[in-house]
Amino acid sequence: MVASVIDYRTTGAKSRGLSVEGLTVSFDGFKAVDNFSFFVDQDELRVVIGPNGAGKTTLLDAICGKTRTKIGSIKFEDRQLRGLAEQKIVREGVGRKFQTPSVYQKLTVSENLEVSYPKGRGVWGALFFNRTAQVRDRIAEVAATVYLEDKLDTQAELLSHGQKQWLEIGMLLIADPKLMLLDEPVAGMTVRERQQTADLLKKILVGRTLIVIEHDMEFVREIAHKVTVMHQGKLLAEGDMDEVQKNEMVIKVYLGH
Repeated sequence: MVASVIDYRTTGAKSRGLSVEGLTVSFDGFKAVDNFSFFVDQDELRVVIGPNGAGKTTLLDAICGKTRTKIGSIKFEDRQLRGLAEQKIVREGVGRKFQTPSVYQKLTVSENLEVSYPKGRGVWGALFFNRTAQVRDRIAEVAATVYLEDKLDTQAELLSHGQKQWLEIGMLLIADPKLMLLDEPVAGMTVRERQQTADLLKKILVGRTLIVIEHDMEFVREIAHKVTVMHQGKLLAEGDMDEVQKNEMVIKVYLGH
C-alpha cells in the first residue's frame, strides 16, 4: 500500500518549494528513478529514505543537474530546472552536499567559506574578489552557525569528520541557497554531533527548503516534517514518521532489514 501523496497544487496550503513530476532517470536501460513524483513545501524539511539502490542519490543528482534526464519535470519555485546546467541551477538557489565531505583540505575553515562566497567563485571571481567587511561578517556568521567559530584559522584537514560535514554545510550556506540537498549529513558522526546537526538543520530551515537523505532512523524522527520512502526508483510510501514505520511494505523492503 502506498501512502497518499499530497498535491499542493490543489490544497491551498503552503507554497510549493519543489515539484518533481514523472521523473525518470535511466542508465543503459536501467531505471534508477522510475516515473517518480513528489512535492515539497517551502520551509519544509523532507527526508528521503529507502534501501541501498532505491534511487535516492540519483534523485538528488537529477535535481541539482549532476545527472541529466529528458523525462519528467523538476520545478523549484515554479522555475523549470530540468535541462539546466549545474551552475545555472546553483544560481537558481539550489545547493547540494554529497555523501563524502568535499572541502579544500589545505585551506583553513575561513578560506573554505571565502572561496564558496558567490563573488569568490571561478577564476575571474577569485582574481577580483574583495574581502570586504560584509564578506568577513558573513563568514563569521556562517562559521558560528555550523559550530566552527573557534576553528576559522584551522586547516580543514585537521577537523574531525563531523566538523568537515558541518564545514561543507557552511560552504553551501554562505551563498544563502533557498533549496538545500543533503546526502547523509550525519554519516560517521558521534551521538553528540548528530544531535548538534539536528539542531543545525532546524535552525537553517527558516526561509528555505531542505531535502535530506538519511539512514539513521532516530535522526530522521528528530528532524523530518515528512518522510518519503523510495524503492526501486519508485515512490513506495509517504507520510510522517509514525505512518511510515507502520507501513507494511516499508517494513518488508526496508525497516525490517
